[in-house]
Amino acid sequence: MTDDEQPPRRRNVILTGFMATGKSTVGRTLAARLRYGFVDTDRVIEDRNGPIPMIFSERGEAEFRRLERAVAVELSSFSSLVIATGGGLMLDPVSAEALASSGFVVCLTASPKAILRRVGGPSAGARRPLLAVNDPEARIRELMNERAPAYKRFPQVSTDGRTPSEVADRIMELADREL
Repeated sequence: MTDDEQPPRRRNVILTGFMATGKSTVGRTLAARLRYGFVDTDRVIEDRNGPIPMIFSERGEAEFRRLERAVAVELSSFSSLVIATGGGLMLDPVSAEALASSGFVVCLTASPKAILRRVGGPSAGARRPLLAVNDPEARIRELMNERAPAYKRFPQVSTDGRTPSEVADRIMELADREL
């Protein structure tokens, strides 16, 4: 390869799905296997704007969603990344179109009980603003039902009872022709 030649662009892998379905954990495993970079959109937002619970409380959910959209559009210009999105990011049509145009999108799933366990049980609202309610499991079910049509647009991979390595194997099988 000469100095002025660029390495081939490789399509991104975008992991979407409800909170605590394993997007960041699986994303790191997948990125290492593919020799891709790894980006967690929530971490990017926090690095630039402070903790997500603070953004929600001080600036509101609409502002948080605006920040998500900006990060999605920015990341869509890169290649060779595994991108773990926040649970609501791909619900936004602008964000979904931007990231889907840059790569292969897969939706990770988990049962409401597994999600509740992963986010801290009854005290989940302390870390997850959308679960700061009396019955977080009921809220998880409600949000999952609301988001189901958007998530179903993408291939689904369950993380229940699977290791991050097993989930990464399945994603690689699904993405094989896409990358």
